[in-house]
Amino acid sequence: MEAEKQPSRMTYGNYLRLEELLKLQEGPLDYSPKPCNDEKHFIIVHQAFELWFKLVLTELKQVHYLMSSEHIKEDSMPKIVHHLKRVSAVFDLMSQQWKVMETLTPQDFLSFRDRLGTSSGFESWQLRQIEIILGLEHQQRDAGMDPIEHMEKLEREGKISTQALLDFNTVLAAPSLNELLKKWLHRTPINGSFVGDADDERIVIDYIESHLSAMNKHSDTVVEHFESIGHGDPINLRERLEKSMLNAKDFLSPEGKVDRSRAGLLFIESYRELPLLAWPRVLIDSFVELEESILLFRNSHARMVERMIGRRMGTGGSSGVDYLDATLKYRIFVDLWTIRTILVRRDLLPDVANSEFYGFSSQR
Repeated sequence: MEAEKQPSRMTYGNYLRLEELLKLQEGPLDYSPKPCNDEKHFIIVHQAFELWFKLVLTELKQVHYLMSSEHIKEDSMPKIVHHLKRVSAVFDLMSQQWKVMETLTPQDFLSFRDRLGTSSGFESWQLRQIEIILGLEHQQRDAGMDPIEHMEKLEREGKISTQALLDFNTVLAAPSLNELLKKWLHRTPINGSFVGDADDERIVIDYIESHLSAMNKHSDTVVEHFESIGHGDPINLRERLEKSMLNAKDFLSPEGKVDRSRAGLLFIESYRELPLLAWPRVLIDSFVELEESILLFRNSHARMVERMIGRRMGTGGSSGVDYLDATLKYRIFVDLWTIRTILVRRDLLPDVANSEFYGFSSQR
């Protein structure tokens, strides 16, 4: 009698497709000789990075979807923050992952480095997509490091699929998260006034002037304090503080025209205690935390490479560590960092007009 077939069940290995996954550490097809232990270690670490990059892209695309709405609902804020914090956690983890790479000694790496050919980490199109969806501007990159041009070249040579290039261009064509964030900040109600209200422009200008006035008064107290303790030259101090005032004015009203998104950012950061601004404030902090995590990831990468190969040229022809160090200057959410320079102690700021608007209400 034929044995009765057991009903199929999902197993751990089937769910994760482990047999397929664990066959991918032997290098390219027809790779000979097979990777030694150190080279396999190198392959596994970088494959793990690419898996994390895939997760990061998934999370950022969800943030992009939620922030693409003309009106971001309040109940979307916790979801956006959740996705951003997961991305930050992934970059924090990847920063530590470079420590695993550091168990490879310089001589261990040199024994198989030539087998990498001209391949380069710059060719990680997932990491380049992450930079683009966040909003890294092309002019910030080092000369000759154009990811778009490079991806197109790889596709023409058959080194990446046409679909990979299409996905890359789709991300490139969409507004970045930095652009979406600025549009959202532009819509911030300032002293109860919304974009499009009859007196909105006047109210925003008055708000900026009141903040600059508070900065000026604070500057006077700073100079008085330094004079009272006989520390520093009052003339130099005033010049520095006056320069800070001019920078603040230019930041909030570049070329004399109010930047409402920056004014909205300043309002949220200045009046963080207002209930209605609680989640917007956390959202802003989440973007700052994310960029900080990326910077730490880049720094850990640069130091690992310097420890491994010193200052020699990269495998792809780049300047190696010098190029990686240059990426530490990249800033995407520049306004979120700059605003910290012009904040004033809460007790020196004017009271919020229409403060009742920013309270919690069961009727709203």
